[in-house]
Amino acid sequence: LKEVRTSGGVFYGCDVCGGRAVTIELLRKCFTPESINPLWLHAMRGEGRVGLPCPSCRQPMIGVALPDRAEINVDVCQHCHFIWFDAHEVETLVPRQPEPAPAELPQKAREMLAIAEVERLSKQAEGLDLDSAAPEESWKQIAAFLGMPVEFDAPEEQRRPWATWLLSAAIICASLFAFSNLREIVQSFGLIPAEATRLNGLTFVTSFFLHAGIIHLAGNMYFLLAFGHAVENFLRPLRYLALIALAAFIGDLAHIALDPRSQIPCIGASGGIAGVITFYALNFPRMRLAFLMRLGFVWFRWIRLPAWFVFVLLDFVPNHRYS
Repeated sequence: LKEVRTSGGVFYGCDVCGGRAVTIELLRKCFTPESINPLWLHAMRGEGRVGLPCPSCRQPMIGVALPDRAEINVDVCQHCHFIWFDAHEVETLVPRQPEPAPAELPQKAREMLAIAEVERLSKQAEGLDLDSAAPEESWKQIAAFLGMPVEFDAPEEQRRPWATWLLSAAIICASLFAFSNLREIVQSFGLIPAEATRLNGLTFVTSFFLHAGIIHLAGNMYFLLAFGHAVENFLRPLRYLALIALAAFIGDLAHIALDPRSQIPCIGASGGIAGVITFYALNFPRMRLAFLMRLGFVWFRWIRLPAWFVFVLLDFVPNHRYS
């Protein structure tokens, strides 16, 4: 596909068949909501036939009929947000009409508008202008209030994330059991760098399921449950679990390499979960996450950023193990 740059954005076209791959964001800039929103809504609900592989991520796209032209089907990728149009199909969409140039306001009116804007900004600084763009799910609002990132506009899952649920349940059960006698259990089953091969290397596995406390456990489980489902849906359960195991093993090796003589046991699932988060950020670059900016308990504002930018900029990912 050939990259084509326009005044509105970038799309990818095929010189042979005349088709083009356009992101939903660019379509919303160029065409009316009535032409685009029903199309995207049907795709997010999975209401359509399984189509060809996406030219970007190679995942199956969903064939959806255009709102006003039922005989025309386009392919939509839930992961990359690409929509594939065959030759001339995009011409059936209704373009946005350019907004008329605003009439010149009298000087008095401009002064009144400026005063009103200053008052609005002043109230906003005092915390009276609350952003209404909050997620619909109440649990996401609670998680964001506690400082966690949450997903916006996540694609509908094709299957239940059983592997994520079962792995989380196993970690929670093992950690809660260990809390009753944490010091001895960690000493027996934690990963000790100076004795990495003890128990025939079993501590590489057992240390993954142990945590140092409720906060350590809750933080790791939030990231695994909140973002693991999308990675599991993309990789399928076996490859998903293999990713976690490989990331956890590499994290253990890195920890050992930092201080191979250490006698202090380390525990936690952070290495494996960091692998899940890294895969999520790289594989879903257009997925947007939101977090809640607050000043004490008074001023709130929802901010949405690309997933990779949130994780890199703010280092939300729990990237260390407890020793």
